[in-house]
Amino acid sequence: MSEGNVTSPPSLIDILAKSTGQEIVELRKLRDQAASTGHTLDRVLMTRGLDEVAVLRAFGEDLDMELITEFQGIQVPKLFVDNVPLSFARAHDMVAVAVDNGVLVVACAHPLDIHPQDDLVAMLPCAVRFALGSRAHITELINRAFRHRADGVEDALDDLEGTDIAGLAAELEDSEDLLDVANKAPIIKLVNSVLFQALKLRASDVHFQPYTDRLQVRFRIDGILYDMESIPKKAQDAITSRIKVMGKMDIAERRMPQDGRATIRIGDGEVDVRISVVPTAEGERCVLRLLDKTARSYHLEDIGLDADNLKILKHYLNFPHGIILVTGPTGSGKTTTLYGGLTQISTGEKNILTIEDPVEYQLDGISQVQVNTKKGLTFAAGLRSFLRQDPDVMMVGEIRDVETAEIAIRAAITGHLVFSTVHTNDAPSTITRLIDLGLESYLVSSSLVLVIAQRLVRTLCRTCHTWLEPSDQDIGTLRAIGLETSMLKDGKFARSVGCDDCFHSGYQGRTAIYELLAMTETMRDLVMKEVSAAELKRAAIAGGMKTLRQDGMAKVIQGVTSPEEVMRVTQLDLM
Repeated sequence: MSEGNVTSPPSLIDILAKSTGQEIVELRKLRDQAASTGHTLDRVLMTRGLDEVAVLRAFGEDLDMELITEFQGIQVPKLFVDNVPLSFARAHDMVAVAVDNGVLVVACAHPLDIHPQDDLVAMLPCAVRFALGSRAHITELINRAFRHRADGVEDALDDLEGTDIAGLAAELEDSEDLLDVANKAPIIKLVNSVLFQALKLRASDVHFQPYTDRLQVRFRIDGILYDMESIPKKAQDAITSRIKVMGKMDIAERRMPQDGRATIRIGDGEVDVRISVVPTAEGERCVLRLLDKTARSYHLEDIGLDADNLKILKHYLNFPHGIILVTGPTGSGKTTTLYGGLTQISTGEKNILTIEDPVEYQLDGISQVQVNTKKGLTFAAGLRSFLRQDPDVMMVGEIRDVETAEIAIRAAITGHLVFSTVHTNDAPSTITRLIDLGLESYLVSSSLVLVIAQRLVRTLCRTCHTWLEPSDQDIGTLRAIGLETSMLKDGKFARSVGCDDCFHSGYQGRTAIYELLAMTETMRDLVMKEVSAAELKRAAIAGGMKTLRQDGMAKVIQGVTSPEEVMRVTQLDLM
C-alpha cells in the first residue's frame, strides 16, 4: 500500500459525533467554548445534557482507557480507602475498583482532569491505572466504601478537646454544605459530619439522645435504630444550640418542645431536614428527619409492585373520577406510593393539586399546598378550596375526620379523581373505617374505586446474599407465613449472612408488599349491606385479591426478603 493511501485515525470530535449522535459543527463549538472558558471538554459536554456513558465511551476510545459500566459487586480495595481522603474522592469523582497484578485500577468520571489524577498517584504507595466510569456509579461506590469510617466524626470529636465550646453554635448559612468543613468551628464540623455519615448510610432519622454521662447519636436505617457515636456530655448544650440555629428555633427556650426545618447540601444535592427538639430529664433530645430529594424513586415500577398489582393500579389511575385510598401504619411508604401514582398521571394534560402535612418532596408539574392549622388551612379547608381551582386530580394527605371524608367523596362523585391515606390494618377494614367515621354506606360504595394496603419489608443484602436449603427451624418459620418447601425454587430460600455493607444485619434497603382491593360490583353490594371487614376480606380473596402476606410469600420465594420480615409486618393479616 502506498503512503498516500494511509488513513489518519479519527479525531476526538469524530469519535464523539459517532458515539453521541451530535453534529460535528456543534461539537466543535463546544470544544472552542471549553478552550475559551478554561473548562475541560468533558465537563462542558456534560453540562449540555449529553449522554454521560456515550461521552465517556468516546473519550475511552480516544485515550485508550477502559470504560467500566458494571459496578455491581465491586469491592473498593482497602488500600484506596486508607490512603485517599473521602473529600478528595468525592470532589474529583475517583474511586478504586480493583487491584490488577499489583496495579490499582481507579475509575474516574472526568478523563481530562490531569492534576487531580497526578495528586491521587502521589497519595498511593503503588502503581495506578485509570479507567472511566459514570459519576453516579462512582459516587455510589464511594459512599459504600467509606461508610464504615467515621467521616470526620472522630476528628471533630478530637477537635472538641481543649476547645471553648461556648458560643460556637451560632454560625449558619442559608444552605449548609456538609462537605465544606475545613474552616468550621468544631461543633459545626461535628454536627455536619454526623449528618453526612447518616446520609451515606441511608438513615431516615438522626437521634441525639441525652444520657447522664453522654450524648448518644443513633441512626434509623431501614426502620431499625442503631447506636453510633457517643459525644461527651459537656458538648451537649452546644450541639443542641447548633441544631436549633439550623432549624431557626429559639436557643433560649429549653423547657418547651420546638419544631424547625433546614436545608443542607452535599455538593450539588439538597436534603430537607425536619427537626424536633423536646426537653427531657437529661437535657434536650433532638431528632432530625432527613428527606433526601435525590435518593427517592417515584416510579411505580420501582416500589415493589408485582406485575399483576402494577397492572391493576395503572388501570384505576386512568379512571376519570373516584377515590383511591392507601392505607398502612406510619412509615409504611404510603406517600411514596401516592407520589408514584401522581407521577404516573402527571403528563401536563391534567391539573393536579395536593394538600399535605407536610409537603415532603416537590413534584414537577403538580401544585402542592402545605397544611397550616394555625391559619385555618386544614385538610378539609384545602380540599374545599381545590374544588374552585378547576382540578382533574386531587390528593389529600390523610382522611382524619368525617368532614374531610365527606368533601373527598363529594369531589369524587362530581367528577374528580381523589387520592388519600387512612390508618387501618388492611384494605377491607378501610371500608368499615369510613362507615364508622359516619359516612353513608351508599356514598362509600359509589365513590371508592380502589384500596391499597401496604407494609415495608427490609430487603436482603445483595453482597452477602445466598440460597440455602431450609433447616427444621426455617421450615417452621416458612410454614408460619404459609410457605411449604415444595413451593420454593429448587427447595431453597434466600438468606443474607451479614457483612460490612449491611452492618452484619443481613438487610440493606426496603421494598413494599401490597394488598389491592378493587371495588367490583360484588364488593359494592357487600358495602351497601355494611358487612364486617372479615366478610369483605373473604369475598375479596375469593375474587382474586392477593393479601399482604401472600405478596410477602411471593417476595420470599423470589429471594427479595426473608420469612421473618414478612411475619414481622403481617402479624395482623388474617388469611
